[in-house]
Amino acid sequence: MRLKNVIFLVLLLKMCVIFGQEKEYQKRIIVDVGHGGKDPGAIGINGIQEKDVVLAIGKEMIRLNKSIFGDEYDIYLTRYNDSFLTLSERINLAKSLRGDLFISLHCNSFYSVARGMEIFTFNSGITIVDNNTRTSIALGNEIVREATLNIKIANRGMKLAKFQVLREMIRFCPAILIEVGFLNNPVEAVHFSRSSGITAIALAILSGINNHSKSE
Repeated sequence: MRLKNVIFLVLLLKMCVIFGQEKEYQKRIIVDVGHGGKDPGAIGINGIQEKDVVLAIGKEMIRLNKSIFGDEYDIYLTRYNDSFLTLSERINLAKSLRGDLFISLHCNSFYSVARGMEIFTFNSGITIVDNNTRTSIALGNEIVREATLNIKIANRGMKLAKFQVLREMIRFCPAILIEVGFLNNPVEAVHFSRSSGITAIALAILSGINNHSKSE
């Protein structure tokens, strides 16, 4: 009996070591959930608010990562409720978490006929493109391709910009900002007000991440 207990403890220790190793090699994704608290962001034609949409998408990414992708990724949000953090606070939090990927979630607002997803990464204005920028472009293209193919959202393409959040984060890891759609578009506003629409967008983003990770 004593021998069996010793063997059981050894096996348990080995399992803990194995699981610890698997956890160590999880790719960490920092999801910056835009706006929040006193800052609603864009407001849709049906009163839907950007801060609520992106928070719902971020939380759904965590749920889908566990239920569909087998907890493949280690996902952190910059906020988990309707709280306000300054841009600098969100950036500092993201840096402290030492992610492998940084994704900032936002919604667009323009003319009611404008629609679709567009994704940005940092443009330094220098012709030499570093590895993080190249990776960001490839990642963004995978995500927008998934959204275009599977939920038929219009593809507004992969673009370059000098947004502070991208400028600060690109030095540490691949970084993209996703404008998931237009809240003042009557079709997309309804889409984002439904749980099925939130799930579809979150799944497209995760699938794009997964496609890119498997191709590296």
